[in-house]
Amino acid sequence: MSTHAAEADHAASLGDDTVFGHKPGLFLLFFTEMWERFSYYGMRALLVLFLVSDMAAGGWGWSRKEALGLYAWYTGLVYVTPVLGGMLADAFLGYRRAVLLGALLMTLGHASMALESRASFYAGLALLIVGNGFFKPNISSIVGHLYKDHPAKKDSAYTIFYMGINAGAFLGMLFCGYIGEKVSWSYGFGLAGIFMLLGMLMFQFGQGIFGDLGLAPDRRDTRPESSAEQPAADKAVERDRLMVIGILSFASIFFWMAFEQAGGSMNIFAKDYTSRILTGSSATLFFWIDALLTLIPLAIVTWVLFKLVSATHDRIALSNAFIVLSFVIIWGAAIWRLNREFNMQSYDLAVTPPATAAAGEAGAGAPEPIVTTILTETPLREGEDVFVVDLEGKGGAGKLRLLTPAQAENYATKQAAVVKRVRGNEIEVTASWFQILNSFFIIALAPLIGRIWETRFNPSAPVKFGFGLILLGVGFAALALASMSVPKGAKTANLSMSWLVIAYLFHTLGELFVSPVGLSYVSKLAPARLVGLMFGIWFFASAVANYLAGMTGGMIDGISETYGLSVFFLIYTLIPVIAGLVLIALSKGIRRMMHGIG
Repeated sequence: MSTHAAEADHAASLGDDTVFGHKPGLFLLFFTEMWERFSYYGMRALLVLFLVSDMAAGGWGWSRKEALGLYAWYTGLVYVTPVLGGMLADAFLGYRRAVLLGALLMTLGHASMALESRASFYAGLALLIVGNGFFKPNISSIVGHLYKDHPAKKDSAYTIFYMGINAGAFLGMLFCGYIGEKVSWSYGFGLAGIFMLLGMLMFQFGQGIFGDLGLAPDRRDTRPESSAEQPAADKAVERDRLMVIGILSFASIFFWMAFEQAGGSMNIFAKDYTSRILTGSSATLFFWIDALLTLIPLAIVTWVLFKLVSATHDRIALSNAFIVLSFVIIWGAAIWRLNREFNMQSYDLAVTPPATAAAGEAGAGAPEPIVTTILTETPLREGEDVFVVDLEGKGGAGKLRLLTPAQAENYATKQAAVVKRVRGNEIEVTASWFQILNSFFIIALAPLIGRIWETRFNPSAPVKFGFGLILLGVGFAALALASMSVPKGAKTANLSMSWLVIAYLFHTLGELFVSPVGLSYVSKLAPARLVGLMFGIWFFASAVANYLAGMTGGMIDGISETYGLSVFFLIYTLIPVIAGLVLIALSKGIRRMMHGIG
C-alpha cells in the first residue's frame, strides 16, 4: 500500500474530518484544557503577590510567611482532590459529567475570588480545589479513551494536549498577572474566571462530538487500558517494581518542593529583590521581545482554532462560537496590553507629603515636597497638577499610581503632586511575568529533549530523575550567587533580571527530565489491578511536595535575617543536587528492580 493510501485509510478510521491528522475532539479538549490552565496559572501567579502587597495597593498586607502558608495549603490540596475526583468519575459520574462539574465549580471559585471580601476569597479557593479534583484527572482520561482504538497515535495526541496545557499556562500568567498587578487584583482574578467559563461552555456545547465516550462509567471492563500490555510477573518482580514507584515518588517530592517555589519565594524574589524598571534602549528591546512572546504563541493557537472550526463548523457550531469569542477577547487583551506598554512614560513629580500634626502647629513651616518618579500611560505635561496614591503606604516615597479626578474623590490617602519633568521611555516588568518563562522554555526545548531521548543517549528513569534534580539545583545556585550581595535581613534589592531567566531555564530543563518520565513509568511498572492506586500515590507525593514548597518557602524571612538570602537559595540548591546524586548512585540497583521495564 502506498504512503498516501495508508494515510487516507488512517484518516478515514479517525473520522471524515481530521485536524493535523487527529480527531477534532482532541482539539476541543485542547482548548478546554488550555483555558482551564489559563485560569489556574493566572490565579496562581497572583495569589502570593496579592497577599503580601500593601493594603494601599489593594492587597492584604500579609507577611511572607502567612502568604506562603496559605499557598502551601492551596497547592497541596489541589493535588489531593484529583485522586478522589477520578474515583467518583469511575464509579458514578463518568468523565464528561465530572469535567463539566469541575469547570462549573472552578468558574464559581474564580468569580468568588473577584468579589474582594475575605469570606468570598476563601470560598473561592475551596471551590477551585474541589473543582480541580473533578476536572484535572478526567479530561486527561477522555484523551486516552479517544485513542483507545488507535494506540499508535496516543503519544502524539498527548503531546498536542500537553502543548495546550503550556499554552494556557503561558497566556494566563502573562495576562492575569499583568492586569492583576497593574490594573486591579480583582480584574486579574476575574479574567481567570471569564476564560474558565468560556472553556466550560465550549466543552458543554461541543461534547456531542465524542458520541457516548465518557458519558457514563464503563462498568463492563474495570481493568486499566495498559493491562494487556503488561507481562505477568511473579510476586517478587511485582514487589520490586512497586518499590521503584515508591522510590521515584519519594524522589519527586524533593523536585517539586523546590520547583514550586516559582509561585512562592521566587515570586517574592522577582517582586522585591529584582530590578524591574527598564529605561531607554533596554525598555524598547524588552517591549519588542515581550510583543513577540505575546503574539507568536497567540498566532499559533489561532491557526489551530481555524483548523478546528473549518473541520467542525457544522457539527459543533455553538461550541465553536464560544471558542472564537474567547480568541476575540484574548486578542483584544493582547493589543490593549501592548498599546498600554508602548505608551508608558516616566515623569518626575514633586509630591506633597501627608498633613501632619506638626505641620499645623504655629510657626511650623510647610513640609518639603518629596521628589520621586511615576510610570503611567497617561500623557502629562510639565507643571501639571495631579493626584496620586502611594501603593506602599510610604507617604509619597513608595510606588505611586496616578488618579483621575473622579478616582481622587474616593481616596482618603490621595496626595497632590506637580509634574516637574518628563523623563521618557520606561517600562516596569511585572513580577509575575517571569513565571511565563517556564512555559516558554518548555515549548522551545521539549522537541529537542524528545529528540535526545530517541538517540543512544536515553538513560534509565532514575538517571533522568537524578539529572533533573541536579539541573533544578543549578537554577537555584544562580539565585544563591546573585543574592550574595544582598545584606542580611534586607527586604529589597536591585538584582539583574538575568538571574531569574537563568534560573527558570535550568528549572525547565530539569522539569523536562522528570515530569514526562514519572507518569509514564508509573503506568509501565504498576500491575494492572493497582494502576489507579499507584497514580494516587504519585499525586499524593505531589501534594506533599507542594505543601512543603509553601511552608519551607515561608522561611525566607527568618533565614534571610539570620544567615542571608543567599543561604536560603543555597538550601534549595543542595537539597535537589544531593537527592539527584543519590538517585544516580542507586540507579543500577533500581534499574535491576524494574526487571526489564525500560
